[in-house]
Amino acid sequence: MIASATKMQMEKMADGMDGVLAPRLSTDFLNRFSEALMLIELAESDDSIIEDLQAWRSVGYREHFEASSLRCAATALAAYDGVDPGRRRAFEDVCRSMTRLVATVNALLAETPRPAELPMIIEVAGEALRKLISRSTQFINANGTVDIAAFDDAALQKEIDRLLAG
Repeated sequence: MIASATKMQMEKMADGMDGVLAPRLSTDFLNRFSEALMLIELAESDDSIIEDLQAWRSVGYREHFEASSLRCAATALAAYDGVDPGRRRAFEDVCRSMTRLVATVNALLAETPRPAELPMIIEVAGEALRKLISRSTQFINANGTVDIAAFDDAALQKEIDRLLAG
């Protein structure tokens, strides 16, 4: 098993004087976006997947864990409540960006005829979604202590904007 240095550092910092770990954020929430990514990548070559992708719905971190039966749900919510409000908003902005990417690909897949550049758009959208999931994973693994807005992805956003405009 490979341990993330960031995660180990944050767990060490979260370890209280009495040996009890502070509440931790959970990456389980990101499974929703990983599912959307998988569906996007499959939808281009399998029309039967499009219906599943169009049925996909995004929910926020809080809503996900409020409806979850996972044992970690209550602590994941407590940890989320403890995240700096500015950092929490930045994380939610990234989640909204991921949701917009999925919605855009959904709209393009619904067009008839499909745009000729759809394979390239799916490739770029998939890569963008993968990067945003990775960034969100780092944020969660650091228990919200890193500034997710500080990641340099201006070039990625410009590329997404260019593709969506054209």
